[in-house]
Amino acid sequence: MLKGIDAVLFDLDGTLVDSMWMWGAIDREYLGRHGLLVPVGLQQEIEGMSFSETAVYFKERFSLPDSLDVIKAEWIAMSKEKYAHEVPLKPGALEFLQYLKEHGIRSGIATSNGRELLNAVIAGLRIDPYFQCLMTSCEAGAGKPAPDIYLKVAETLGVKPERCLVFEDTPAGIRAGKSAGMRVCAIYDAYAKERQEENRRMADYYIQDFYQVLNGMYESLVQE
Repeated sequence: MLKGIDAVLFDLDGTLVDSMWMWGAIDREYLGRHGLLVPVGLQQEIEGMSFSETAVYFKERFSLPDSLDVIKAEWIAMSKEKYAHEVPLKPGALEFLQYLKEHGIRSGIATSNGRELLNAVIAGLRIDPYFQCLMTSCEAGAGKPAPDIYLKVAETLGVKPERCLVFEDTPAGIRAGKSAGMRVCAIYDAYAKERQEENRRMADYYIQDFYQVLNGMYESLVQE
């Protein structure tokens, strides 16, 4: 999988860290404060949106009276402590990051989350030394499935797109990586287990956890 690869790019939530459970709980609590229930399919509707795009979506769809800044500040307050202390790395992620560093392969994060929360999880897990680029979709200018964030992370790392490998857990993220001209490995996430077959159809590789990459036991989906 890593043959011919100079940089590995990671999505954050559901890919590098086990955090999607938290966002489901926050959606329920946040909308509950406004007397609303979480509609069926909400996570699929907002999948890949940047933090700011998601705030716009919530404000318009649920007719929220608060400003976008207030909405985002409330989400940050609800999630920052969990990101710093309760969100773990996915199995094998730390060992894989150590392998990449030891072998001179650059690493970057391309997340739809906000900068403040990205910084909180990176600091909480103490994994900043493993990355040469941390970028959010807000900073890139567009959320996934647009390829912007992956192209900008590759540019920042000084690596051509075709020499990059992306790890993602959602169809929108996989589309973003493929549209950027990169190889994409889909990783299993229990929060979106019903979408695994779709991920398999779209990705070049598929894994249950990062130990499979290190052990060479991943599922290759590339059509030679």
